[in-house]
Amino acid sequence: MILLKKSLGQNLLIDKNIINKIVNLIEVKNKNLIEIGPGKGALTTQILKKKPKTLILIEKDDFFASELKEKYIGNKSIKVLNKDVLKIDIGKLIKKNSIIYGNLPYNISSQILVRFLRLKDFPSKFDDLIFMFQKELGEKIIGKYLSKNYGRLSILSNFKLQIKNKFLISPNCFFPKPKITSMVIHFKPTEKLLFNIKNIENLEKITNVFFSNKRKMIKNSIKKIFNTDKMNYLKELNLNLRPADIKPETYYKITELYEKN
Repeated sequence: MILLKKSLGQNLLIDKNIINKIVNLIEVKNKNLIEIGPGKGALTTQILKKKPKTLILIEKDDFFASELKEKYIGNKSIKVLNKDVLKIDIGKLIKKNSIIYGNLPYNISSQILVRFLRLKDFPSKFDDLIFMFQKELGEKIIGKYLSKNYGRLSILSNFKLQIKNKFLISPNCFFPKPKITSMVIHFKPTEKLLFNIKNIENLEKITNVFFSNKRKMIKNSIKKIFNTDKMNYLKELNLNLRPADIKPETYYKITELYEKN
């Protein structure tokens, strides 16, 4: 009997058609792969049939990690890490042209995505990110400007990532069956950064200040970030707008200005 932990947000993907749909999103032969939250290895088993060069499995759950180590004990191309993905230096694990994928625990999925956005390598060493999110969160990640889902996550994601593909997954495809629909999003790294933001954490800070008062005009929020001298560079910005009325590109320009001495 499998004892799943609610604290780890565990819902195992069991639908073979969906598993194959995810696996077929990418060409993995001779590629370096990282899987986050493999659980019992449903995706892993199908991925291995496509012969990746190397595969790192990051699994926090002690029981599943032990089971995976035993299952793949004779396969030298596989390494199982019984660790919390939020507490390891993920950048050191990523080799050039890597593919990172996983059925992410819902309770930390946005934090995991942000970890990849914070990686300083550009061009990115990874070729693809394929992650499963709760549908509500996924819609915020891909939210377009002026849509109801536009906000911090879409602004951050849009800076470094492009949406290659996406599709929904029914609760019936999991065990135990969650109460919500899931969304798979296939990201490709942006080929060229159009704005010179040195540290994406500054973009996080800017958007956090603005969207913490998302129903109010930005004129008060912006005073928390800039002194009077720098405010002169923002003359073209309508301070009577609300955060959701401002384009992503404007947030990137504001962050560039913030980083200037």
